[in-house]
Amino acid sequence: MKFRSLAVAAVTALSLTALAACGSSDGDSNAAAGPTTIDVWLMKGSVSDDFLQRFTADFAAKHPDIKANVQIQEWNGIGPKIIGALASKDAPDVIEVGNTQVAQYSASGGVKDLTDKKADLKGDDWIEGLAGPGNYEGKQYGIPYYAANRVVIYRKDLFQAAGVTPPKTRAEWLAASAKLNTGGNQGIYLPGQNFYVLSGFIWDEGGDLAVKEGDSWKGALSTPEALKGMEFYRQIQALGKGPKDSDEAKPTQTDVFAQGKVAQMIAVPGAAELIAQANPALKDKLGFFPIPGKTADKPGAVFTGGSDLIIPEASDGQDAAYTFIKELAGEQWQTDLAKTMKYVPNRKALATSVGSDEGVAAMAAGAANGKATPNSPNWAAVEAKNPIKEYQTKVLTGGDPVAAAKAADEIITQALNAK
Repeated sequence: MKFRSLAVAAVTALSLTALAACGSSDGDSNAAAGPTTIDVWLMKGSVSDDFLQRFTADFAAKHPDIKANVQIQEWNGIGPKIIGALASKDAPDVIEVGNTQVAQYSASGGVKDLTDKKADLKGDDWIEGLAGPGNYEGKQYGIPYYAANRVVIYRKDLFQAAGVTPPKTRAEWLAASAKLNTGGNQGIYLPGQNFYVLSGFIWDEGGDLAVKEGDSWKGALSTPEALKGMEFYRQIQALGKGPKDSDEAKPTQTDVFAQGKVAQMIAVPGAAELIAQANPALKDKLGFFPIPGKTADKPGAVFTGGSDLIIPEASDGQDAAYTFIKELAGEQWQTDLAKTMKYVPNRKALATSVGSDEGVAAMAAGAANGKATPNSPNWAAVEAKNPIKEYQTKVLTGGDPVAAAKAADEIITQALNAK
């Protein structure tokens, strides 16, 4: 969900109707009197103007009994707006939400259970990083829409000069980064507080940020598995000059990379465009590969950002809303969306639809091992306090990993169990 700021194509706010019709949702029971109108909220950056025009024209032709009024929403401040809509009697019929937000909205009781639609949508093939967060307490409320995740962006010329190739395993990655960390260059630029990257290393070890035990949650950073993930983070982070007490925004890591002395960084593929804008000389020198895993047969686990689609209980046009979702989440438009927006489609079988784009192909490969943060309605409270970042800094500056992890676990546990 934090990836939209890196999207290359900026989408201007607009309100578009499939058949040039406006108005609030008409109930399905009024279908005999005319087409059912549904209101749809999609988020800025998730579609381009041309994609939306193609989709709505096709949808109108296929479903003349439904008028889709698509409105583009800003991410800033969308949480309270959605919560208010779900609690009202005049909610939109379809809402795009960040995948890690589904649990919070579903817990309110204002989201329709779509479990019985999973087979119809080929849900067994959904990528886990979208499907998992969309499932709350055993019921599927969120329908996977699209995904994005981090990859390694690297300097092809520096790799060639050092005699290294893109690594397939963690061990190879450490060795290659060490060879690249010479001659005034940083083998890798990794800020000390990138907890999304840390999450992947922890998941690779079989650990997690928090676990649910019965009806309660418990922070899990102090488990042996999570501590191993943090130890690998410490090792790879040390092969560069990334700050130990800030994240990728302070300083902006693309600006650091653009200075020409960094061999690798971890980001979504769209970050390469920002690097090239800041330093055009690097445009043709950038390559991509999935974050390496523990073994060569499987890329490293990654945090999957992206969106799900939900239908509010208050919708007057739930059948029409589902028809809209089925089209947008189906093979035709998932393939088109992947090519147009350079996103990962919602199904594993559609990964080949990303085409020949090297960055998106690397992202799609990593998405196969994608996961999400703990599926709790209170996870946003954890990120607001961000004890994980403080924990990382304590370890990277020489603190006791176990003590620091236990301190962070206490904060996570308290936040997740707050009523």
